[in-house]
Order: sequence, then C-alpha cells, then structure tokens
Amino acid sequence: MSKRVTTYTDGGARGNPGPAGIGAVVHDLTTDIIHEYKRYIGETTNNQAEYKALIMALEGARDVGADEVECYLDSELVVKQMKKEYKVKDPGLAKLFIQVWNLTTEFKKITFTHVGREKNKHADRLVNEAIDEHLGR
Repeated sequence: MSKRVTTYTDGGARGNPGPAGIGAVVHDLTTDIIHEYKRYIGETTNNQAEYKALIMALEGARDVGADEVECYLDSELVVKQMKKEYKVKDPGLAKLFIQVWNLTTEFKKITFTHVGREKNKHADRLVNEAIDEHLGR
C-alpha cells in the first residue's frame, strides 16, 4: 500500500540576500498535519531558501515513509526548474537542485505545483517565525 503526502514549502530572506528562514508543512490525505518544520538558515537568497525548504519537506516526507509526494510551492522558478521547463544557471542553485533531484528518486511518484501565496500561508508563517525567533523579535 502506498503512502501519499502533500507538502507546502516556503523560503524567504529579508533582503536578497539577507537573514533567511524556511518552512514546510507535511499533510496526509485527510489534510491532517503530520509535521511542520521551520528553521533559520543564516544569510542567503530567496531562491536558495526556497530550495532548502523543499529539501527539508522531502526529507520529512521520506522520514514518515511516504512513497508519493505532491509538492506545492509559491516559487514559480523552483517549480519550473524541477519540471525541467527552466534551466538552472546559477551555480548555488544548481547544487540545491541536484540535492532535490536526488531526493526525488526515493519516491515512486512526485509532483511539483506552483500555488499563489494565499494558498501557502502556513509555510510562509513558519518562515517568518524562524527569522523572527532568530532575530529576537
């Protein structure tokens, strides 16, 4: 029997680059939250943070034994790169793309879908909490 999960991820930096955080939410099919993750990741760019959030979510999906993952991101760039619609030209992003690509091989099925920010509020909140907690706000 396959185990399918849904992930919502977000990464953000205050300034680009700047202090950055990542957030991810892993849901089961009933939309119950299995895990939520947030982490401050230091000074980096928005795009690097988006990739690092996706890595964190895929590791979480793997850790709960998922073999099918639906990934929802509000980063159109990352979605298009993962679908091979855009080339990854930035060397820093290329390393992160390879990490994500290697993680995708651990799943039977994986999809990447771009969603608007309004559908990604939970992950966005986690990003801001991670940055605020680090900055002592």
